[in-house]
Amino acid sequence: MKHVFFLIPALLILLSGNLFAQDQIIKQSDEVILCKIKEIGLDEVKYILPDYPEDVLFALDKDEIDKIVFENGKTLSFLQKMNDPETYKDNKKNAIKLDFLSPLSGNTTFAYERSLRPGRSIEGDVGIIGLGIDPGDENPGGVFFRFGYKFLKSPDFYLRGMRYAHLLKGSYLKPTITLGFFSRDNYRYYYDYDYPTPEPGYPYYEDFIEQNERINAVTGSIQLLLGKQWIIDNSFLVDLYWGIGYGFSTNYDASNYFYSHTLMGEEFPLSLSAGLKMGFLW
Repeated sequence: MKHVFFLIPALLILLSGNLFAQDQIIKQSDEVILCKIKEIGLDEVKYILPDYPEDVLFALDKDEIDKIVFENGKTLSFLQKMNDPETYKDNKKNAIKLDFLSPLSGNTTFAYERSLRPGRSIEGDVGIIGLGIDPGDENPGGVFFRFGYKFLKSPDFYLRGMRYAHLLKGSYLKPTITLGFFSRDNYRYYYDYDYPTPEPGYPYYEDFIEQNERINAVTGSIQLLLGKQWIIDNSFLVDLYWGIGYGFSTNYDASNYFYSHTLMGEEFPLSLSAGLKMGFLW
């Protein structure tokens, strides 16, 4: 009888050892497969199951696996090739850009973008108001700042081995916030109807008067930008975008253009923007 009491704990230990001395595959869906790993290949993990003969080999795509916990406690984690930073270690992750058309509208805008991880990056813009062509002779001066978080479009479905062509390349959606400060001349024109009436027989005319007023304004917007960026030879980029959102200004004059964006009006604060950026990667 004493031998039975000694055998029971030994059997329990043996059974528990057999139960837990297995590898675990933890899938992306959190499903756990208790098995014995036989091979880890480039695309698949092959394993055997305890309820099947050892010559029956099962396979699972690595993109479906979150991690493997081996019977000795060691863990091996997996990432989808598309989201694995190691896939893009040869990609340049920083870019400096110039808004190519901005000097035509009275400012020059520079931007810096940095990739955070596959499918995500941040971008900041600085616009120097007054550094550019001044077609309206308004003598503008000021600055605006724009910050955005970029989401690159992912594919509608995945294929084995799929990856982004480049970390910064592709169609994107970018929420942005902008704040600017500037001053410019605002010319007002009107007629002086009190000008003396000419003698009979002469045509009536009014005295034309021009008045200049220097205005100061704080302006801003919250927009959603849609765009597409092309990367050429991991060195040069072209970025085409347009945006829509809400905006404000502390001073509305004859123009609804505020350098970083255009406003439809004080009572209808729809904000629009567009641009074409070019730049280099490093």
